[in-house]
Amino acid sequence: MRGWRERWAESELWQSFCGSPLAMAAAVLALLCMAMAVLAPWLAPHDPFDLASLDLLDARLPPAWLDGGSAKYLLGTDDQGRDLLSAIMYGARISLAVGCAAVLLSMVVGVSAGLLAGYVGGRLDAVLMRLCDVVLSFPSILIALLIDGLGRALLAAQGGGHDSLAFVVLILSIGLREWAQYARTVRGSTLAERDREYVQAARLIGVSPLRIMRRHVLPNVLGPVLVLATIQVASAILTEATLSFLGVGVPPTSPSLGTLIRVGNDFLFSGEWWITIWPGLMLVLIALSVNLLGDWLRDALNPKLL
Repeated sequence: MRGWRERWAESELWQSFCGSPLAMAAAVLALLCMAMAVLAPWLAPHDPFDLASLDLLDARLPPAWLDGGSAKYLLGTDDQGRDLLSAIMYGARISLAVGCAAVLLSMVVGVSAGLLAGYVGGRLDAVLMRLCDVVLSFPSILIALLIDGLGRALLAAQGGGHDSLAFVVLILSIGLREWAQYARTVRGSTLAERDREYVQAARLIGVSPLRIMRRHVLPNVLGPVLVLATIQVASAILTEATLSFLGVGVPPTSPSLGTLIRVGNDFLFSGEWWITIWPGLMLVLIALSVNLLGDWLRDALNPKLL
């Protein structure tokens, strides 16, 4: 009996991946970016959040290969004397964690709503789809700002600090703006699956609707969801960077890529371009690699292109 490795090596998905140099390059780039972020505590040459190790005399040093640069700081330093390479590694870690958590939240909420709307139908379907229409009619960044503002107001009313729960509020503000796309996608696939023979057979033998949705319908509608989730990871990371750039994201004590770009923007026209260029380049590489993987996965799972 062949193992899962042999079956995976002969699968159409793996063959499609090996036949696409662009997808392979995007996968390598994405893995490198994620490895830098996950292994930041071990790979980063400095701890950018250790205030005792910061020296203002090292502030705004250029990259090591430029005049005035130091070999100690390969990509230069920011306005507080933090090593930019280390700060980018830690910042990418925060951005990836927030983006992936937000996508997971929106996927759970959207898939659950889409399954219920498509399988149950009736008034529940109408209510959920009208709610999706309302959510999709607003700009995504506006919804994220609204949820973040409500979170700040609730925490202030309860006497709690926003910084302590900033990551939770940020994940909620990003995740709750994208669930409608998952709901619409899953609802359409569920409508096509609920009248299939295997679903009708499960009903005849007395299987509960919840079990049918979870064990039979859900596995058959996950293809479009995985494609959408892959693409939404890049969108969530960009949204987190946008919110942090606007000053309503993660606290300044734990800067993400968006916060680093915002700090560097203040010095861009004074000649210290490296403070904002390097975090921006890292953000572009992450978003580009994930988007390219999402495009390949969409084409690979499209039966019309097989």
